[in-house]
Amino acid sequence: MVARRVITRSPEAQGEAAQGVSPEQFEQMRADGHFAMYWQANALAYGIPAQIDQWLQAGKHVLVNGSRAYLAQARRRYPDLLAIRLEVNPTVLRQRLLARGRETPQAIEQRLQRSAELQVTDADNVHVLDNSQALEQSVTSLFALLRAEGLLQA
Repeated sequence: MVARRVITRSPEAQGEAAQGVSPEQFEQMRADGHFAMYWQANALAYGIPAQIDQWLQAGKHVLVNGSRAYLAQARRRYPDLLAIRLEVNPTVLRQRLLARGRETPQAIEQRLQRSAELQVTDADNVHVLDNSQALEQSVTSLFALLRAEGLLQA
């Protein structure tokens, strides 16, 4: 199962198929217990719907697009979490962010700086996948890792 994030940005924003909500809507959803996990990053609020707990209880595997800064909290809630960090060459990431046109050049530089500061270490037990290549190659690498971990049928 793939969790669809809730993000405080316009639903018309290009890229990820997330649910866009206003900051006020997000806060109400948070207060009402709609999120299993939530955090702030890059001047936005992000939430993972509580529905993932039902999926997990039903024995399903769930793919979540999270945040390295939130990893410790996520692991406390989900001790069996398999963490996978998508690593992107900073030059490639800058080009991708500029091309999608959602952020100002200054915001992009801040995002790149934050990314550089949030490096994980081997001690964090995180699998690292290079996402600097074409999307198809990254997906193939992800599926290979999930199969190796016994989370995806061959």
